[in-house]
Amino acid sequence: MLLTKPRADRVLLNNISWEMFENLLLDLGDRSGVRLAYDFGTLEIMTPLPEHEYYKEVIGVLIQDLAEELDLDYESFGSTTWRRAIREAGVEPDNCFYFQNEPVIRGQLEFDLNQDPPPDLALEIDLSSKSLARFPIYARLGVPEIWCYENGELTIYLLEGERYLIAENSLIFPNLPIEEIPSLIELNRGEGRRAIRRAVRAWVREKIG
Repeated sequence: MLLTKPRADRVLLNNISWEMFENLLLDLGDRSGVRLAYDFGTLEIMTPLPEHEYYKEVIGVLIQDLAEELDLDYESFGSTTWRRAIREAGVEPDNCFYFQNEPVIRGQLEFDLNQDPPPDLALEIDLSSKSLARFPIYARLGVPEIWCYENGELTIYLLEGERYLIAENSLIFPNLPIEEIPSLIELNRGEGRRAIRRAVRAWVREKIG
């Protein structure tokens, strides 16, 4: 087993079998503060830093605010571990949501991606370059849309075939300029979380007014 440690908050393990990955998930359960990603025998273990968790929480809540303002049904499953053994792919997003497929999974608490649809939207906060590229993992799981926050920008990626391409519009919120959300966060960050949420809700009403 080869161990590399590119940053203090990340560890990369190679030659990890799928069985070892699943056993680790069982051992960690809900007690760990780490995040995992698995790709064809390579396992990344990450301990999120406070800045990462701040933007994860803020943007995750704002996505729910967008849905509430637009009267869209949704479900949020946070950093649930999504995996498919046949694809040797597993990942824990910063947050994930069902929108288009929400009626299909409504009330559901257990999932099998061999028969259930994957989340419609995954959120990734990328404040430092990840050791393990996650987009190929998401592609093999079939997640149609990813929002990636990086360097103060929020970029939309849509799955086209087996890879993700940058898109101007979200499939879920096609009439909203999603790229403006980081500016709204920074303009109101000093006023606190409630101020950010009020600003974003007002922004939605303005855009759809």
